[in-house]
Amino acid sequence: MISVAEALAQVLALARPLPPERVPLAEALGRVLAQPVTARLTQPPFDAAAMDGYWIAAADARPGARLIVTGAAAAGHAHQGALSPGQALRIFTGAPCPAAPGRVIPQEDVTREGDGITLGTLPKSAHIRPRGGDFAEGAEVFPRRPLTPRDLGLMAAMNIAELPVHRRPQVAIIATGDELVMPGERPGPDQILCSNSFLLAGAVTQAGGIARMLPIARDTEASLRAVLGAAEGADLIVTSGGASVGEHDLVGKVAGEMGLARAFWQVAMKPGKPLMAGRLGGAVLLGLPGNPVAAAVCADLFLAPVLKRFQGLEIPASTAKAVLGCDVPPEGPRAHYQRARLSLGGDLPVITPFAQQDSAGLSVLAQADALLIRPPQDGPRSAGEIVDYLPL
Repeated sequence: MISVAEALAQVLALARPLPPERVPLAEALGRVLAQPVTARLTQPPFDAAAMDGYWIAAADARPGARLIVTGAAAAGHAHQGALSPGQALRIFTGAPCPAAPGRVIPQEDVTREGDGITLGTLPKSAHIRPRGGDFAEGAEVFPRRPLTPRDLGLMAAMNIAELPVHRRPQVAIIATGDELVMPGERPGPDQILCSNSFLLAGAVTQAGGIARMLPIARDTEASLRAVLGAAEGADLIVTSGGASVGEHDLVGKVAGEMGLARAFWQVAMKPGKPLMAGRLGGAVLLGLPGNPVAAAVCADLFLAPVLKRFQGLEIPASTAKAVLGCDVPPEGPRAHYQRARLSLGGDLPVITPFAQQDSAGLSVLAQADALLIRPPQDGPRSAGEIVDYLPL
């Protein structure tokens, strides 16, 4: 068995960022830029009024001064012509300001009578958004994360209509086992519902991939070979079940006969010990355990990071610190990822593991918002100690 850190390093070494493609800006939410993009104009493209009020020349900015309003400017409608000393311009937010140095006086800070205004106390701010105050033409943008609505708004303002993004990874998901039926079917007396495919498909979609749920592979070599063959074209193949050492655990054997170059099998962790990884043709293969909690933990620890790598993202340290909320017993030779609940604390949150840690328990998994990380050979811990956890 290898450590979790060694396994993750080997999984990530199997993957490379996928090539870029160009997509319309409206379709880029959640995608990852493959290269920087640059602004095609300056924003604002002119000095713009930041308030509704009156533009006046700097020389006329004196408390009590009386000025004559000789024109108006609104967003999209600049005032044409110059202003003479003693003249003011009615101006609205977003309108271009005249070229001469000046300032905008908010309408509530003046007294208007007919065509004349009298200035009151002058505000400290000039209430003008300067040309290029947001960004200049040629400014580079390259966020190293999936694009947000805020990013799309910025790039729209930069007049960028298409974006070069990494292709989304195609992920083939294969559940194995004679005992499985799909949701909506009536299970036999010795069958259970296939939950892993939906859990893993959700994890793939959440991490920016495109999930392809393939038919359940039955416990025969012919069935598994056929379903693995149907994964042709995927960047990543994820199996669940069949990766252990029982007579019905066929993934390693069949995939090996189909050309799997295995990187490792078995990791010193629980749940998740039977994890397998390698390359099968042009795809990375992750063979996950069949127990749902084990599959979910492996998805958090290995599937999500490899999908980030496919999309050209760095893999940040994802653990955090918390205060242990109860006493816990010592651990054995494998790292233990315990489902836990977070609650508010002082400087750090409080983490309390669930009493039930069975690797088939989906109800506890659904309630968990963290995995308490117990290192190999970790001794007993007391409530109040600082521990590491993985947010879910």
